[in-house]
Amino acid sequence: METAPFKLRVYAFLLDYLLIAMYGIFIVGSISFLFQSFIDPLFSGSPVIAELTGFLLLTLPVVLYFIISEQSKWQGTWGKKKMGLLVVNETGQRISLGRSVIRSFIKFLPWEMAHFGIWRLMLPTNFSETTLFIILNAVNLCILAFLIVPLTNKKRKNIYDWGAGTFVARAPR
Repeated sequence: METAPFKLRVYAFLLDYLLIAMYGIFIVGSISFLFQSFIDPLFSGSPVIAELTGFLLLTLPVVLYFIISEQSKWQGTWGKKKMGLLVVNETGQRISLGRSVIRSFIKFLPWEMAHFGIWRLMLPTNFSETTLFIILNAVNLCILAFLIVPLTNKKRKNIYDWGAGTFVARAPR
């Protein structure tokens, strides 16, 4: 299968990010407004509770969107489908649920690390500012690596592709 150009992968991600942003606006705008008295305490006391609530409301649904979409018969998210891309295994076949979970876990680990650091900066915690600074800088390094690694190999594989044994290909025309 023909490897997907990096530019198309970026466009696909931007389309998916648009969906994620719309979902985030819906969650923050509607649920937070409708259930404000219940939600506010979850985000103002413990950083652990705040992070867990954020994970359940935002991160988990987004990660499940990627896991389910990329191992489905569509072999990709809405953005990838719009760009004519497929997530495949090394032999060009549809990926398994396990590979999709590994791929998404690695892909979203920096996102969750950022949430971990941010909640502990905003709410009282036992972590030192230096520790949080190191965690948040590690997130920045991961993002930088996610941008650079696909440019360093023929199949344009990212770190999460290497970890899951996958790559992104152009859909047959």
